[in-house]
Amino acid sequence: MAGLARREKFDLPEPFRRFLEGDWDTTSMKVEEFRDGNTLVVRAEVPGIDPEKNVDISVSDGVLHIQAEREEKSEQKLKDGYRTEFRYGSFTRDIPLPVGCKEEDVKATYRDGVLEVRIPVPEKSTTSSKIPISRA
Repeated sequence: MAGLARREKFDLPEPFRRFLEGDWDTTSMKVEEFRDGNTLVVRAEVPGIDPEKNVDISVSDGVLHIQAEREEKSEQKLKDGYRTEFRYGSFTRDIPLPVGCKEEDVKATYRDGVLEVRIPVPEKSTTSSKIPISRA
């Protein structure tokens, strides 16, 4: 097949290149949620961000809201030119909280590209009372 030039991967149209490289679902935030004793733990994968500038965590109406923004820049100096690429996006996740969780008890940490949010979950009341039934 003489005469056909091999295309470099960055010569492909952006949507096709992102799809082939496995980066076609950039609008979601990967999250895992589990219980650690009496604590709800939510971990979100948000690499390449500054948590102090690019993450907002809030609780309202029994829902944990996580919003993050990411901006990446890559530069390549080639022998016949210069190439730069920007990637950015906004990611949000809303997670319903168990009844009784308090906003002031929520703690968040960021380490190695993983945001971890810990929320103490109050124990359920185990006391019950029998309700008498009267005949009408």
